[in-house]
Amino acid sequence: MELELAAMAEKWRTDLASWAIPDEILSQVTTPPWIHPVAMFTATETIPDSKSHQIARAAVPIGGSVLDIGSGGGRAAFALVPPAGTVIAVDHQQGMLDEFAEAAARRGVRHEEFLGDWPAVADGVPAADVVVCHHVAFNVPDIVPFLQALNSHAVKKVVLEIPFQHPLTHLNPLWKKFWDLDRPTEPTAEDLFAIAKALGFDARLEIWVDETWGKRVAMPEADRIKFARIRLCLSEDQDAEVAAALIQQGDDQPRQVATLWWDVSA
Repeated sequence: MELELAAMAEKWRTDLASWAIPDEILSQVTTPPWIHPVAMFTATETIPDSKSHQIARAAVPIGGSVLDIGSGGGRAAFALVPPAGTVIAVDHQQGMLDEFAEAAARRGVRHEEFLGDWPAVADGVPAADVVVCHHVAFNVPDIVPFLQALNSHAVKKVVLEIPFQHPLTHLNPLWKKFWDLDRPTEPTAEDLFAIAKALGFDARLEIWVDETWGKRVAMPEADRIKFARIRLCLSEDQDAEVAAALIQQGDDQPRQVATLWWDVSA
């Protein structure tokens, strides 16, 4: 089993590495394409319910605690308030943590924030009843210690949510259109599920369609186009072309999302 797990983990790392942008394209850009604007990750006052929120919420006792890894503005955590009375955020961007703290204060909930990458900062972060981690795993090449640290910080349950495929897969046709570049299609949520099972977690996986995809945050259309253009390593004078291409392929259409979860053994 250890050899099987090692092979799975190496495949995960290799598949993610295949998403690297070729140097001949990357060398032409002035803005790094791997952007995570705070505005795209804020938590609205009313958060649409989802399979992931339902599974996590059922495990949170009244007044209990939630640890949100890669929290962004806290959508995954604040969907569980109430019953949660304490929310803890870990993120590598201070701007995300500032947004999280402001949102927690508005809701009148106890909160803590920790700056850094998971699991590098894990030793300084307290455990919680439920650990949630939404839309992060595809950014984690070294996935085994990442998952192990999630498990060790949960008292009751771990809940992850990711797109079924890499979140930038929807831009693959545009990479072909603008650069004649074929982009990867792996890894997938099923690969992550297999790794969790190989780690000995009693993991379960459910695939569902997220009807709110692309509509969670009210963002000016100009900004959506700008961020897509930056991710595609294109220049400002191509905004109109990018806008037309996004409309043609329906960039804000629902997508398949995966919820992966397990109960933590005592």
